[in-house]
Amino acid sequence: MRHLANEHTVAQINPKKGFRIHLLVFALTIPALWLIWFFTDRNYLWPLWQTAAWGTGLLFHYLGVFVLKRK
Repeated sequence: MRHLANEHTVAQINPKKGFRIHLLVFALTIPALWLIWFFTDRNYLWPLWQTAAWGTGLLFHYLGVFVLKRK
């Protein structure tokens, strides 16, 4: 009987698919945060911080996948 612990399998990771998922979650979450801000107390522009931080992370994810490719 073969044991799964002895199998040397490597998960196939598709970086482009990972970026598309990241972009989709960003595109769905950020507008929801802005809507929450709009319908609650609008004294402080708090979604701007989340949008800027997550957008920066998304930019670096894009650069890592499409611009700075490993050979």
